Amino acid sequence: MGLGNMGISHALAHHANPGSEIVGLVNRSPRELPDALTRYPRFDSFEAGMATRPDLVLIATYSDSHADLAIRAMEAGAHVFVEKPLATNVADAERVVETARRLNRKLVVGYILRHHPSWIRMIEEARALGGPFVFRMNLNQQSNGAEWETHKALMRTTSPIVDCGVHYVDVMCQVTDARPVRVQGIGLRLSDEIAEDMYNYGQLQVVFEDGSVGWYEAGWGPMMSETAFFVKDIVSPNGSVSITDSDKGSSSNMDGHTKVGGLLVHKPLGDTIIDLPDEPGHQELCDAEQTYILEAIAEDIDLSRHMDDAVRSLKICLAADKSILTGRSVLL
Repeated sequence: MGLGNMGISHALAHHANPGSEIVGLVNRSPRELPDALTRYPRFDSFEAGMATRPDLVLIATYSDSHADLAIRAMEAGAHVFVEKPLATNVADAERVVETARRLNRKLVVGYILRHHPSWIRMIEEARALGGPFVFRMNLNQQSNGAEWETHKALMRTTSPIVDCGVHYVDVMCQVTDARPVRVQGIGLRLSDEIAEDMYNYGQLQVVFEDGSVGWYEAGWGPMMSETAFFVKDIVSPNGSVSITDSDKGSSSNMDGHTKVGGLLVHKPLGDTIIDLPDEPGHQELCDAEQTYILEAIAEDIDLSRHMDDAVRSLKICLAADKSILTGRSVLL
């Protein structure tokens, strides 16, 4: 459901997967599709799509509809893959997870970095150093034309800090595995084209129970700089791990958002460069996500930790939103 960029990529993943059969594609408005998807039935409403009685529903709509659609799909008997963020508030996210547990449905949230071998390696290398950690991460996007229109549409309900931040905060949480205790944020509305209570540039700071600290920065729009738009560092008392690849093209390049290319592992006795030349592209990562949900269904994989982690990273990003609006730190 939802045939934007992510929805089409996920549909293509199932089209190419021999263990999957697409029974319908749902989008509220007409949408030009790749040739590979034109053969499938198309519907313009949730109800019409669910009439096909699917075993699995993919939700790639705008964020404010994620929770309700996921719950309705599970109540109708389907397992669910839902794009991040899981919801636009913590209560709704917890409601989705409770429904999955109560109905014994599989629920996977679209945290694409969890399926990226280079990011998995980065997390392993950081954990091997030992904490506490300093996390330095950003993803700023200079967007124009259709990309800016997409960002403005997203910001009707979701800030850049929440929409993008959940990925990288999830990485922080996987590395430290400690409870977040305090969050603060700063943000600024840099365009009259977005609502007065929304910001298109923000930064969050989070403190964890083990003493680890991290910041994440995200900005969208034609005014954003292309300088240092992609920083990914993890520092510990014993060294650091950094993404070193600089060949990412423009900040709007979707493949560049997940690309690693190389890691620099720094220790006091010397540095190690880890080359990662065979990275998957965006479509291959979407393929991996959909393979995972199919395996979770077939093999009855316990997704409890996955669901709890999705709520935790969302809670941190939403706390930053609250901090930006109130000007005060938020205790978790």
